[in-house]
Amino acid sequence: MMEKYINLLKSLIAIPSLSRNEQDAAQVIRQFFSDSAIPYETKMNNTWVRNRYWKTGLPIVLLNSHIDTVKPASGYTRDPYSPNVEDGVLYGLGSNDAGGPLVTLLAVFMYFNAMENLPFNLIYAASAEEEISGENGLASILDEIGSLDLAIVGEPTRMQMAIAEKGLIVLDCVAHGKSGHAAREEGENAIYKAITDIETIRNYRFEKTSDILGPVKMSVTMINAGTQHNVVPDRCSFVVDVRTNEHYSNQQAYEIINQLVDSEVTPRSFRLNSSGISVDHPIVQRGISLGLSYYGSPTTSDQAILSYASIKIGPGDSARSHTANEYILISELEEGFRIYVDLLSGLQL
Repeated sequence: MMEKYINLLKSLIAIPSLSRNEQDAAQVIRQFFSDSAIPYETKMNNTWVRNRYWKTGLPIVLLNSHIDTVKPASGYTRDPYSPNVEDGVLYGLGSNDAGGPLVTLLAVFMYFNAMENLPFNLIYAASAEEEISGENGLASILDEIGSLDLAIVGEPTRMQMAIAEKGLIVLDCVAHGKSGHAAREEGENAIYKAITDIETIRNYRFEKTSDILGPVKMSVTMINAGTQHNVVPDRCSFVVDVRTNEHYSNQQAYEIINQLVDSEVTPRSFRLNSSGISVDHPIVQRGISLGLSYYGSPTTSDQAILSYASIKIGPGDSARSHTANEYILISELEEGFRIYVDLLSGLQL
């Protein structure tokens, strides 16, 4: 069942598809649908299809994963665009994140597409720009897709259910000082001011902790200051990566942080808020009945832009994402197909 989809994954690996440059990978997906005589819809580098026996009034389930990849990590010892299989292991950039989930969900869509009396309608979407949370990815086609009752977002989770996901807000911070000669007692050193604020951020703990997602996490990940060795810098910029739980919107987290520090704080976006689904939801209960576990994910995905009930689940392992010599096991793809089918076969929405 999976052989042709593994070959499709090999074709995708062989084509560079960095975020914003996924057009060639999108064409591979579209050619698959053309060869299968399935009409598809497109917008920029996004492609989506609806099941053959669509019935108005039924619940609608979205199967979604992404076609873009990050740049190859510097430690690659293999050609990242050579999809080699060795001892049941498929290597290549995007094999795990998220080519494996992408083609496995496609196989699932094709499996159910032949059935006339499904209790729900299905949409399969191969979207772009997930790795950069781009506005021309899944977010750009949600209006065309229309209202949904459930979304299954394909990401490498070892086929366990991520029922909640931390939000993400990136803060650009600037500490302002006054320039002066380093040899004299002149100026106000912006680096020292930034250090004070960074220590405040490092030690601060948000009051509300999530049972599923844990605490809000803040990490200072970049810093820049100075023009030459003998000038006291009047400006020091740094970046804070903030991962929010469901108790704080990104707007609320920003307002708290802005009050904590003296530096100027500018959020890049508020759009990637924390998301989640109730343990009592039918898809989660169905997964539990199949022996699947659930957890809260510290990483963000396209799940963050969905206002509908959703879970994140897929073959592969998140720990391999964005690493050198990325790979996925053929057995993981086969197991993923079986579990996806079992999840949907017994689902009542």
